[in-house]
Amino acid sequence: MRIVDLRSDTVTLPTPEMREAMYRAEVGDDVYGEDPTVNRLEELAAERLGKDAALFVCSGTMGNLVSVLTHCGRGDEAIMGDLAHTFLFEAGGVSALGGVHTRTVRNLPDGSMDPAEIQAAIRPDNVHYPRSRLLCLENTHNRCGGAPLSPEQTASMCTVARDNDLSVHLDGARIFNAAVALEIAPKELTKDVDSVMFCLSKGLSAPIGSMICGSAEFIHEARRNRKIVGGGMRQAGIIAAAGIVALEQMVDRLEEDHANAHLLATGLAELPGIEIEPEDIRTDIVLFGLSPEVMPADQFQQKLNEAGIKILAIGDQSFRAVTHYGIKKEDIALALSKVKWLLGG
Repeated sequence: MRIVDLRSDTVTLPTPEMREAMYRAEVGDDVYGEDPTVNRLEELAAERLGKDAALFVCSGTMGNLVSVLTHCGRGDEAIMGDLAHTFLFEAGGVSALGGVHTRTVRNLPDGSMDPAEIQAAIRPDNVHYPRSRLLCLENTHNRCGGAPLSPEQTASMCTVARDNDLSVHLDGARIFNAAVALEIAPKELTKDVDSVMFCLSKGLSAPIGSMICGSAEFIHEARRNRKIVGGGMRQAGIIAAAGIVALEQMVDRLEEDHANAHLLATGLAELPGIEIEPEDIRTDIVLFGLSPEVMPADQFQQKLNEAGIKILAIGDQSFRAVTHYGIKKEDIALALSKVKWLLGG
């Protein structure tokens, strides 16, 4: 039975070119700064994102954690969206390990936050309050259906931070999806932020790893925090080699994922009991609802899984499907046929 795994773009397998590059990678001790493949990846990432320097880390969660620890001290406050990945899905690491207090602002449906609400969340200088130090943004926004933030949206939120002496960190796990969707260079989406993390292991299909980019001074301090959380790898060029291939070969093909996501959304919209607006699908993430009168969510997910179609339940009667490398148009057609069959069509 053909399995169509749409749970996440983290389930991608490395390309043949990645496997070959990993096999042939020149390596050294990265903690000493002596791994030439890691160094090349970091240079490439910094150049693509328009920053002075970059740091290779194990995961997106580690990248966001290290970035927040570098920007904030214990007792400082980081402001972020109430649907931010860092707030919802990273095990409270910034608080548990960094003693950083989080304050949330309402995420709008497009993944942004109202600048006026950001302003209202910034603390005045008062001994009763934590110090507001950092604003965290997310692009594309996971829980807002993969919505890409434009440079103008980013700038409007960053202006509030600048006016109040806050730094800005961008969770850009899928920043290349945003750039492809908006048809602009990735550095246009990061020019107003102090630091950015992006994942190599999602839509770009590398087997492991993420990057932090920022100023040379910031990355110097981030390297220490990476060590503190156990992220100092040794001959990491073996996995960094796949990251180089990801940046050089896998960005432009993200258009295919976006087209397949829109195809899936359009097909789902035609089925009874499915709640979705296809025009809202901008990148590779498809969020949709199912009327409870049709079928309970757990039953729907279980039966789809038994039919070979894997999706992710994200709440009461709500689901997520993510397109990625390895998913073709015929897989989308198969998934739609299975959903139609399950709903009695």
